[in-house]
Amino acid sequence: MKNLLLIALGSALINNVVLSQFLGLCPFLGVSKKIKTALGMGTAVIFVITLSSIVTGLIYKFILDPFGIEYLKTIVFILVIAALVQFVEMFLKRFIPPLYEALGVYLPLITTNCAVLGIALTNVQKSYSLLEGTVNGFATSVGFTISIVILAGIREKMQYNDVPKPFQGMPIVLVTAGLMAIAFCGFSGLL
Repeated sequence: MKNLLLIALGSALINNVVLSQFLGLCPFLGVSKKIKTALGMGTAVIFVITLSSIVTGLIYKFILDPFGIEYLKTIVFILVIAALVQFVEMFLKRFIPPLYEALGVYLPLITTNCAVLGIALTNVQKSYSLLEGTVNGFATSVGFTISIVILAGIREKMQYNDVPKPFQGMPIVLVTAGLMAIAFCGFSGLL
């Protein structure tokens, strides 16, 4: 239990996928204009990363490793992730159309979100068990959600600030993300 808690804290805060590993920056920067859409993207990423951690862990443990075809893991993981994202997209389109419309092009981008593939590969590289890999995937995606919601909150407040002309738009967002990354470095001594 202690090991799972260490994995969870390490994945969500200390080794935050966005702010310390710099994976998943496209949706992080693109969908963080409003808290509502950032939370929707975070929820979709939580679902996809957690589910892909389980499915890729099972495929690796019961198919790729026993048959000695571990070298196919990247291709297989990409296909699994693409299928899961299609499932999420169909679900949102059918049951939550406003969120589907708000996420727009960024929802299919989860397929190419390097954070999703990165976590699946990290689980294999660190030889995590199925439970450890699932906890790592869930905690990592929660860390992603925390980061994107914080940035969205800051961006909503920045609309009312007097930002110098050269920094308006994406430059101030990148500066803000950099400052957030520095702030998250404060968690590095936690474990």
